[in-house]
Amino acid sequence: MATPSVTATATTYSARDHARAQEGTTVDAMPVLPASSWPAPPEGVAPAEVVWAETVAGGTYTHKVLARGTEVRLTDLTGDACAHLLLYSADRPWERLNVADTVKVLWNAYLGEGHLLLSDQGRVLASVVEDTSGRHDALTGTSTLVRNTERYGDGTPQSASPAGRELFKLAALKNGLAPRDLPPSVSFFQGVRIAEAGTAEFTGSAGPGGSVTLRAEQDVTVLLVNVPHPLDPRPAYTCGRLEVLAYRARPTAPGTPLWNATPEGRRAFLNTVDHLTARGIA
Repeated sequence: MATPSVTATATTYSARDHARAQEGTTVDAMPVLPASSWPAPPEGVAPAEVVWAETVAGGTYTHKVLARGTEVRLTDLTGDACAHLLLYSADRPWERLNVADTVKVLWNAYLGEGHLLLSDQGRVLASVVEDTSGRHDALTGTSTLVRNTERYGDGTPQSASPAGRELFKLAALKNGLAPRDLPPSVSFFQGVRIAEAGTAEFTGSAGPGGSVTLRAEQDVTVLLVNVPHPLDPRPAYTCGRLEVLAYRARPTAPGTPLWNATPEGRRAFLNTVDHLTARGIA
């Protein structure tokens, strides 16, 4: 969008006219409203079932409250996106993503298809139902103001190299949450593996077009930040566009392969449904 001249916005009326003239203008990264107008919904998904459609630029964030059963497909459009994620129970934000339990309870430190994202209550906030990337991280967290200032010269939200935690603070505030409500996050599309010596090795991206689909197993608040992974060795602040597409679906049902994949996962699903049933939701 072009910067308006001083003359074009010199008065209240001219500023209003200039602002109204921007209606319908699109940029490379922005939400699509209504989401149902997204031009290419997933196969088998009717346009009316799309509830969130957005392209998130590198160095920015987004957030949304989603109903139980909604599926969210994240796509790394360029091979340089890194989607840092936090989840909260929508009306009980003190129940939130617990990365330690997500890794410990399921005996698996590497996120991928079939993994469950757990709260500290032993309940499932979301499940990973599809993954074509395989390059994710549940160990490192996101970038910080101090670290980005050291690496890039600045890490404030308005800078050219905003830190993930600083953007999470903004997304949190828009959902009634404070900085103290920000636990460690997980990230998708930039991989980390632990070497035999115990050091964290950055494995990078699987390339453009990789996607991961999450299913909300209860009503959740989603905070997403798209910034470079803190272990990315490239000297420049490099982060590509992230596509976010959410659509109505159904929560994981008893007896399905995902429900029964492990004893620990089955117990987490039972805990979740027990909680929701008592509240008249499930």
